[in-house]
Amino acid sequence: MSKILKAGVAGAGVFGGHHARKYAQSEGVELVGVYDRGTGRALALAEQIGARGFEADEWDAFIDGLDVLTVAAPAVAHAQLAVRALERGVHVYVEKPLAASVQEAEAIRAAAQEAGRVLACGHQERIVFGEMGLLTTPERPIRLEAVRKGPWTGRSDDVSVVLDLMIHDLDLALALAGSEPSAVTSKSETIHGPRPDHTRAEITFAGGMTAVFEASRAAEARERTMRVVYPSGEVNIDFLARTFENTTPFALNAGFADTVRGKDPLGASVGDFLAAVRGEASRPAVTGEEAARALALALAVDDAAA
Repeated sequence: MSKILKAGVAGAGVFGGHHARKYAQSEGVELVGVYDRGTGRALALAEQIGARGFEADEWDAFIDGLDVLTVAAPAVAHAQLAVRALERGVHVYVEKPLAASVQEAEAIRAAAQEAGRVLACGHQERIVFGEMGLLTTPERPIRLEAVRKGPWTGRSDDVSVVLDLMIHDLDLALALAGSEPSAVTSKSETIHGPRPDHTRAEITFAGGMTAVFEASRAAEARERTMRVVYPSGEVNIDFLARTFENTTPFALNAGFADTVRGKDPLGASVGDFLAAVRGEASRPAVTGEEAARALALALAVDDAAA
């Protein structure tokens, strides 16, 4: 019988709660505890899910004995928490973005390589694309248009809208293009502050694909759409309705939203991470290297608008 993996979550916000519940529901996993530097947050979440809460000065007690850890704290804390855990021999799943800078992302990757531990990152839209069949098409796209908007919530204001929302679509574009970006232009607007809340970007990839992205967290209504144009046709996706229209000859999965993985992309992503930790899979859904590429492109978009 497989070893019971002892899991922890660092960060007791909304996403920390999601990850804690996924671990608690996972077979062969014991959710040991939740850590948060904010007074009372870890204790409150831990009480909800039947685990132990650890606060600011209890890191060593929290990390001791863990096999796997999700880092779901603010992005500026990702590198410190992830590196400290990896140095203790813990496998780490980091919610997106991987870090707040390219240098911090490389420090996390280096720590994972040095420790020989699995490093995963939470870009769950990859799961959705995989279920659609868009990651294995016989053609590369020639154009991509992505819109990701929503009303202001006050969450994730420690990073720009690019690192908060657009990075999902940037990660998908990198996966579809199969080449590196060769030109980036962008324009941003700060509405609620202190960081940009609306950004439009245009990116050209070395393989020939051009892409236009728009992301806003100050819109009147939610919108999550993507148009992917191929030489033989196009795919128009509505992520909120969980539907797509396909004029290509590709045999895509119209029932993707009803698959186990399509219904619960986060659960699938966590499951892939655990499978990689157990040696049942060669890699998690999104590796540290892939997450670092998405982060670098997101930061390039922010820099181009500065």
